[in-house]
Amino acid sequence: MAIPASKDPAIEKLADSLNPSGSRTTCIKCNVCTWCGGPASEFKDDLSRKEYTISGFCQKCQDKTFGE
Repeated sequence: MAIPASKDPAIEKLADSLNPSGSRTTCIKCNVCTWCGGPASEFKDDLSRKEYTISGFCQKCQDKTFGE
């Protein structure tokens, strides 16, 4: 289980409203991608793993969003 990065409540509310898969914190705790709803348990490096705790994006969605 990943631990979601702490965010200001207003930012958290905004993030939740933009995530198709629901609550950012719930998705991260359950290792589910906030964007595609797929599994989020394998990452190519520590930086990608840390990004998951911030955005909730799985590796595939991170690569699509930020480039490989």
